[in-house]
Amino acid sequence: QAPLAEFGGGLVQPGGSLRVSCAASASIFSIATMGWYRQAPGKERELVASISRGGNTDYAPSVKGRFTISRDNAKYTVYLQMNSLTPEDTAVYFCNAKFGITFWWGQGTQVTVSS
Repeated sequence: QAPLAEFGGGLVQPGGSLRVSCAASASIFSIATMGWYRQAPGKERELVASISRGGNTDYAPSVKGRFTISRDNAKYTVYLQMNSLTPEDTAVYFCNAKFGITFWWGQGTQVTVSS
C-alpha cells in the first residue's frame, strides 16, 4: 500500500471550487508536516500549502486567500480546498509528507481548470 494516496482531482470551470484529499498511513501522518505541491506542464514543482502537526499553515502567495489546507488527525487525511480557481491553477497536485530530511510523495492527481 502506498504511503500517500490522493483523491478528488478533476475538471472544473474557472471560478469554481474543488477539494482534493490525501490519505496517509498512520505512522507517517502522526509525525509529519503535510503539504500539497503542484506541477504544471513545463514548470517546476512548487509548494502550494503545508500544515504542521500542530495545525500551523503556510501558503504560496498565488493561492493565499483562495486555498485552505486542513488535516483530520483521526482519519490520517489532509485536505486542500480550492476556491476561485483559474486556468493558472491547472497542474498535477502532489501530496507530500515531511519529517526531518525524509520526504514521502503521492502519485499525484490532475486538476484542470477550463471552460
